[in-house]
Amino acid sequence: MNINLTQNKNFKTFKIFSEVAAKNNQTLFIVGGYVRDLLMKRQSPTDIDFVTEGNGIELAKAAANELHPKLKVSVFKNYGTAMFKHAGLDLEFVGARKESYSEDSRKPSVEIGTLEDDQKRRDFTINALAISLNKDTFGDLSDPFGGINDLKNKIIRTPLEPSQTYSDDPLRMMRAIRFASTLNFKIEENSLNAIKKEKERIKIVSLERIMVEFNKIMLSAKPSLGLRLMEETGLMQIIIPELTALKGIEEVEGQTHKDNFWHTLEVVDNISKNTDNLWLRWAALLHDIGKAPTKKFVDGIGWTFHGHEFLGSKMVKNLFYRLKLPLGSDMKYVQKLVKLSSRPIALVDDGTSDSALRRLLFDAGDDLEDLFILNKADITTKNSSKQAKFKKNFEDVAVKIKEVEEKDQIRNFQPPISGEEIMALFGLNPGREIGILKEKVKEAILEGEIGNDKEQAREFVIKEGKLLGLEIADSV
Repeated sequence: MNINLTQNKNFKTFKIFSEVAAKNNQTLFIVGGYVRDLLMKRQSPTDIDFVTEGNGIELAKAAANELHPKLKVSVFKNYGTAMFKHAGLDLEFVGARKESYSEDSRKPSVEIGTLEDDQKRRDFTINALAISLNKDTFGDLSDPFGGINDLKNKIIRTPLEPSQTYSDDPLRMMRAIRFASTLNFKIEENSLNAIKKEKERIKIVSLERIMVEFNKIMLSAKPSLGLRLMEETGLMQIIIPELTALKGIEEVEGQTHKDNFWHTLEVVDNISKNTDNLWLRWAALLHDIGKAPTKKFVDGIGWTFHGHEFLGSKMVKNLFYRLKLPLGSDMKYVQKLVKLSSRPIALVDDGTSDSALRRLLFDAGDDLEDLFILNKADITTKNSSKQAKFKKNFEDVAVKIKEVEEKDQIRNFQPPISGEEIMALFGLNPGREIGILKEKVKEAILEGEIGNDKEQAREFVIKEGKLLGLEIADSV
């Protein structure tokens, strides 16, 4: 089978590399994801991998020099690879190689090999495809493991025996699930069973590498495809047991609760229809993690999960730390949304006070709209009339909040009187009284006792200061 590359936007580059390889008496092939996506007619990736039956580093240097003498080539001698950037592309060259693995590492021992050897070491048949850039066979497709058929049948399958493939490099288990999720493919039965068998091997892989694959699953169109496979294979229990702890339905005195694990997967799918924000999707994934440790059956009431949002938000930090996820603003954003996830539900009543709306507006700040996206995604009832009612309730709350915001200007507000102004008012040095008075001003505004107004805040501070035994400074 020959692939016509003449219409490919990178055709000129491929021809130049073909000529350079010929001058160096080396073979050259495009391999991996670029070939897969080309055949699937997907948007071409910006990284292209090349394999040569020879010295990959020397060929990379020669190819870069042919494009532009000043192109910088990054060399990785331990892996026999070299790469450089050109025209928005990341171009990587490697010498064809054989690999063998030790029991306690996913880093292989490497020796020089042929193209076929190199294709054997690839993770999946759909990634073992190669296109020749050699003069006599330019565009010919090499498919020793039936990758074309697997593409047509939407199958994830390993080139060699799957248990050995996954044991050698356990990250491939996460990659199999990631490709199944992002491409909407099925993992071939023997391969799926091999993942179940080898799941414990994932523990030798760094969490940073695992999370790269996990986040790609989270960013797929329907993340539950990958999350379900992680649960089915046992990988979820190893990597994020806080989620599998939500599994199951208990019954006491004829009363049951929903299975919060499968509910969570529905919420993640729902929110993914409306946002590509990875961390908002994470908030959906973790919004109920506090329910497992807070679940309790109370006579006369039934199943309760009191304080699960607060406990869940505390669990987020430990989970992010363990999984080597960012601990800065991204983690705090997820914490915040988990903590506030049930707040809007309590505000759907017509009798909701303005102060409750002001507090939500103040606490959510710029993330209020994201909170509402999460709340709407959390509606998983199959009853269409209930679903419509819940969504309308949230829309009504959004309207109420907008009215309060326009009137009181609460979102992200700074107290209308500063700590420096309070110190000047009473002739004070920095101290605890300043913090107390600023907090009282904030509470008074949120409760609607005073407006978000400088003069009203000043009068309020004078009155409260007197109650604390403070005197107005002579200079005021």
